[in-house]
Amino acid sequence: MNQRRAPEIVSVRTAARSRLFHIEAVQLRFANGTEREFERVAGGDSAGTVIVVPMLDPSTFVLVREYAVGLERYELGLPMGRIEPGESALEAANRELMEEIGFGARRLEPLHTLSLAPGILGYRAEVVLATDLYPQRREGDEPEPVEVVLWPAQRLEQVLATRELSEARTLAALFLARELVGRRDTPPAAS
Repeated sequence: MNQRRAPEIVSVRTAARSRLFHIEAVQLRFANGTEREFERVAGGDSAGTVIVVPMLDPSTFVLVREYAVGLERYELGLPMGRIEPGESALEAANRELMEEIGFGARRLEPLHTLSLAPGILGYRAEVVLATDLYPQRREGDEPEPVEVVLWPAQRLEQVLATRELSEARTLAALFLARELVGRRDTPPAAS
């Protein structure tokens, strides 16, 4: 484990602000006396994000196809969304499932916490595996119905060839889930 002392925060000021982002300039002093200014997207009061890996059965992922304005195209991905204040990651996961794919999950299991560009963002996403699905629809905030796409776990690499899935968090979550489910389904080696 790294025992280095974290730099001292000398000052924090607003560098820019928009409707969506608050950029802070953070002046740091490192243990060797060097000072540098870094910019970061300021963390809000959000509890974070949840990314849900729903599995219809042990060999089938449930993906969604939604419009991604940043790429100006439809993109395959996973149900995901904001964890609302007072809501746990597992509660948010089940809510997002109901809103986006019309299923609830009887079993929700935390898999991993992902960060994104930790040098400038305090963003964290909780990855949750959802199994034992049952039909349950809840009204969401999507501007149009989300297309549900079933994808075989054993063909996960082939989703890359479609070029419809490029979002790093989704890819990481899918491979994490496939690895976990694969370990569960593999009988222990005989001694």
